[in-house]
Amino acid sequence: MSHNPKLTRRAFTAGALASAAVGQGALAQVSQTPMSVIGPFYPSGYRGETDADLTRIAGHAERAQGQIIEVMGRVRDRFGNPINGARLDIWQANTHGRYDHPQDSSDYPLDPNFQGFASIHTGTDGGWSMTTVKPGGYGQGSDRRTPHIHVDVVGVDSRKILQMYFPEEAEANAADQLYSYLSNAAPRSTATALGDNRYSWDIVLIEG
Repeated sequence: MSHNPKLTRRAFTAGALASAAVGQGALAQVSQTPMSVIGPFYPSGYRGETDADLTRIAGHAERAQGQIIEVMGRVRDRFGNPINGARLDIWQANTHGRYDHPQDSSDYPLDPNFQGFASIHTGTDGGWSMTTVKPGGYGQGSDRRTPHIHVDVVGVDSRKILQMYFPEEAEANAADQLYSYLSNAAPRSTATALGDNRYSWDIVLIEG
């Protein structure tokens, strides 16, 4: 695949590991979801739909390509209290492993029917859910990224950048630099498979 010379995945990953270490080390004594890096494809200029169903776009007759999945969970603080009204900005690659972002210069195809981004809020019980497609992995060799979903979660008094991984991708996860760097905290970034293409993933912040 081709790379953007200004921001390759290898360069971004190498430069980001140190910043991830600060967050992970500082929070190692509590059972929180380990912090990750924001990634090079955050959709800062996104102006499309932001609802919780990433598989449909208004006015499009076709649904997004790929395996449709449902992801649900709760956002809680370190004491187990639900966080009401937390905002989750969610973005991911499509089923082919391509982001709809100008800096993703890969040769993987875009999917014009895939929303790729959501901005949702938790309910009074801290609950959230979304419908999407399972993202494809991308890159090659040591640059290879396992399938994952990015989440920027903002509570009342805390914020955290996260990546959610899939339990059935154990081999690809183990070969992924960012996943491997989580070490013993990796299970807290891995969703639980519920069957029928449904996953559960709770997010724990240090404060509400």
